[in-house]
Amino acid sequence: MSRKADVAPEYASQRPRGAVLDGHPWRRFAVLGDSVVEQPGGFADIVRDELAAAARGLEHRNLGRRNLRAAEVLAVQLSPALAFAPDLALVVCGANDAMRPGYEARAGEVDAAMAAIVRPLQAAGACVITVSVFVMREYPRMPAWLGAGFARRMACLAERTNALAAALGTVHVDLSEHPAIARGDVLTGEDGLHGNVHSHRIAAAAVLERLAALRWAAPPGGK
Repeated sequence: MSRKADVAPEYASQRPRGAVLDGHPWRRFAVLGDSVVEQPGGFADIVRDELAAAARGLEHRNLGRRNLRAAEVLAVQLSPALAFAPDLALVVCGANDAMRPGYEARAGEVDAAMAAIVRPLQAAGACVITVSVFVMREYPRMPAWLGAGFARRMACLAERTNALAAALGTVHVDLSEHPAIARGDVLTGEDGLHGNVHSHRIAAAAVLERLAALRWAAPPGGK
């Protein structure tokens, strides 16, 4: 997924303060994935900033890169992530697989690649966050080569990611049927695909709420 600069710095003046994270235990935060997490000022950066504000000494590494499929994220990002030794990791990928026709036939391979990213991070002691991204009812501005089934494929990715997260025991955030979609909120930017400021704030708030609940319920750690 190619990056668009749809996320502006003004998010800083409207930070999602709903999550109570003061004194959280995480000190090394790694981000793996595609352009969804690479976007400057996007939800991964908002989460980073909130974590840094709530506890001193946070170190951070965002390995996210545009256009990567799940297998490529595994190939190029897992090793440096493990070398960083995170105690908290955000993993978001698969959309570049799902956006292409024929995804359903390859979905098992995508699941396997995602699991191969998550499990070693958990085994190394990281609490892993996964996200099912927003799924729009339609994508009228998408290129014709993506086909009429683009929304269906994205919904399939979300369903499979939800199931995979449950099987792996990740801290999971499902945005695929968020109420903002039914309300008709504008959640995409100029390219009609990547999130805008509004959607990134929603995503960040959802992740922070899950982390806050985990922070007060139990110590961090993978399954």
